[in-house]
Amino acid sequence: MSHHTHKPQVVVITGASAGVGRATARAFAQRGAHIGLLARGAEALEATRREVEELGGRALVLPMDVADAAAVEAAANEIERTFGPIDVWINNAMVSVFSPIKQMEPDEFRRVTEVTYLGYVYGTLSALRRMLPRDHGVIVQVGSALAYRGIPLQAAYCGAKHAVEGFTDSLQVELLHDKSNVKVTMIQMPALNTPQFDWVKSRLPNRAQPVPPIFQPEVAADAIMWAVDHPRREYYVGGSTTQAVIGNKIAPGLVDRYLAKNGYQSQQTEQPEDPDRPHNLWEPVSGDRGAHGRFDARAKRSSVQFWLSKHRQTIALAGAALAGGLAAIAAAKDS
Repeated sequence: MSHHTHKPQVVVITGASAGVGRATARAFAQRGAHIGLLARGAEALEATRREVEELGGRALVLPMDVADAAAVEAAANEIERTFGPIDVWINNAMVSVFSPIKQMEPDEFRRVTEVTYLGYVYGTLSALRRMLPRDHGVIVQVGSALAYRGIPLQAAYCGAKHAVEGFTDSLQVELLHDKSNVKVTMIQMPALNTPQFDWVKSRLPNRAQPVPPIFQPEVAADAIMWAVDHPRREYYVGGSTTQAVIGNKIAPGLVDRYLAKNGYQSQQTEQPEDPDRPHNLWEPVSGDRGAHGRFDARAKRSSVQFWLSKHRQTIALAGAALAGGLAAIAAAKDS
């Protein structure tokens, strides 16, 4: 399964047209992978395919909606017909709505759940159907600190990410019970500079932004690549993610009060939102947005904390005192 073998890895990426999926497609292309690109926006998928081929990979464009289980299964069949057995399946597609709960519509909750949670379930089922009989493969769930800690104005998305976390725990245990060599890993991501903040449906008065500290999507792509080669049950990316998870375990009421005070403004910029701009909840937004959002000036290109996480065995051997010092530096750097 390592990329030193002559056979290219066959990789499926959902939400491959932009953001983390786009950055991940580029990263796998550089190792010559054959990639099934799944998303709704045909135009952006074609742009992704061109990049993949320029970087030395091969790509198959499959415009579809992950909320449709039959479409996910058909895409999996098409990828295996074209490229052979799937080695890696990356669930990443998402939609969200920025809105107070009291202004949300029931069908908005349903739609976010169908894409952001059930889309992961359907992708996982299609992957397992193929990987389990072969006893080989890695499934990556692209998660979030919000899988552990709900924040205001994003209830539908936070609920869906919590659901992915619970589902993945159950799968993890079943794979262990069956002594399967198929691996599943969930990567909890920090705030990322992706185009989603310009096309998510929003009822906020000002333009949406990721809660700082913000990282480039390439940081997420690097973490995904690492987790595919070194699967373990879970990875945290960014000191902010670790802090959110641990803080919520230790003192959730304190986090509630902190977010009540800061969580509304930290998710918005100073600029007013255009209430009539297009959003991608029901249909893709046309055009190609690439991997990055509009926060390049504020986004970090690496995570000290994730470097520590990758090398935790080595660091453990280097002595607890040193690790403590490094972790303190990392938390300070990432926050």
